[in-house]
Amino acid sequence: MNKDPIKQFRIWFEEAAASGVPLPEAACLSTVSPKGLPEGRMILLKGADRRGFVFYTNLKSHKAAALKKLPHAALTFYWEKFRRQVRVSGRTVPVSKAEADAYFRSRPRESRLGAWASDQSAVLDSRETLERRFDEVERKFEGKDVPRPSFWSGFRMIPDAVEFWIERPRRLHDRFLYRRKGSKWTVTRLFP
Repeated sequence: MNKDPIKQFRIWFEEAAASGVPLPEAACLSTVSPKGLPEGRMILLKGADRRGFVFYTNLKSHKAAALKKLPHAALTFYWEKFRRQVRVSGRTVPVSKAEADAYFRSRPRESRLGAWASDQSAVLDSRETLERRFDEVERKFEGKDVPRPSFWSGFRMIPDAVEFWIERPRRLHDRFLYRRKGSKWTVTRLFP
């Protein structure tokens, strides 16, 4: 294992991506709701470097409300083909407007239009309403660039702990827990 958990994550992530694992960037984001209840949902990781793990969302979503109230969360990645799991926990901070703008511009046009059309997590009366809203947004931006809406941005999770799990025979799995102490990381091996 690498001494740096971010470098180790990148190694595993790149192996999963190169092997054809579908959506290696998919992770379960776990938060605590404003009412104190646990919540989990799948997100797509859009960056991982020494600054943290980045994902994007509608700021009116349940996940954004949860992170506003309690900015601590966890990410869980699982790559079945390799029988590997990574758990990351830490605090979240908003990404800069420049980062959000740059990522939004990189998305396919239909995804950018969808961000405008969806009132994420609000009650929707019918699929037709959603399709109609998309059509309206598509007409509004016909022949124009689709800018990032003010209600759409991202979060960066700054990890305090990263755990790597490797399935082994007889359920004698390998587990390595990295914990941040100041600017340094310590790593310990855990019982399975």
